Amino acid sequence: MLMRPRYVGVSAACLLALMAGAACGQTLPKGTGHAYPAKPIRMLSSAPGGSSDVVARMITPALSANLGQQIIVDNRGGFISVEILTKAPPDGYTLLYFGSSLWLAPFLRSNVPYDPVRDFSPVALAVSAPTILVVHAAVAANSVKDLIALAKTKPGAFNYSSGPSGSVTHLAAELLKSMAGINMVRIPYKGQGPALNALLGAEVQLTFPSAGSVMTHVKAGKIRALAITSAEPSSLFPGLPTLAAAGVPGYESVQMSGIFSAPRTPKAIVDQLNREIVRVLNSADVKDRFSSSGLEAVGGSPEQFADKIKSEMTRMGKVIKDAGIKEE
Repeated sequence: MLMRPRYVGVSAACLLALMAGAACGQTLPKGTGHAYPAKPIRMLSSAPGGSSDVVARMITPALSANLGQQIIVDNRGGFISVEILTKAPPDGYTLLYFGSSLWLAPFLRSNVPYDPVRDFSPVALAVSAPTILVVHAAVAANSVKDLIALAKTKPGAFNYSSGPSGSVTHLAAELLKSMAGINMVRIPYKGQGPALNALLGAEVQLTFPSAGSVMTHVKAGKIRALAITSAEPSSLFPGLPTLAAAGVPGYESVQMSGIFSAPRTPKAIVDQLNREIVRVLNSADVKDRFSSSGLEAVGGSPEQFADKIKSEMTRMGKVIKDAGIKEE
């Protein structure tokens, strides 16, 4: 006797999907009989405690609940995690959380063993971290226009502190130099903390720290905030104008980070991951946690993330080349 398959509690639309070989509301990876995700997912990130690791761990608990599978954060650090992803199967079970250095590295170092556009499947742009243009209280500039005018009258007299070569603090200053046509001297430090301390100690005249690290010092009158480097005004520093609005039209410099899958991951899986990640990013709890860390949730589609990577490579790649910046 001919046995008919049983589909209990399945709608007619879902039944058609199942008979076509796909799970209702989910994706069947090619060659399997299970809906995605059918097993735990690995999320590669930076070394423990690194910025990417912190954000990855803010996102993964809710994302795991949404997907119905455990997400294991695997701390590899540096570009080891990048290499692992480029060799991973394109099945959505290996993901990578990484920042702007992923697509800017080819401009900063030679022999980068990957192509930022070809060798990854962008899933979602997770966060954006703007910096703040701050000057020492002794600098006679109450606005960006004042600072630019002063710098033009005294070429090379202004020093700015930054983190390592190619860091967001470094690139923010070099972009200002390029777009405003001013000459400033870079004083490098090992990180953002020492760079900010150099400003507080009057060793330099300006720097570009994160929003969360400067509020107390600004309120105390030790330093003066002139503008934020995001394209739009930010709730991270209410009332502070953008550099673009304050005298440098088109200026934008932010640290971005997001989630990637292996190259050639099926679009259906990428789209499913994107939907669930964006749900997490839009939650009030995650937004609040990001804000307290000086971060802004972004979201958007995989295509928008891919386009942003390409535009940033064009825009910031030119700044890096023109300034002759190389990774130290």
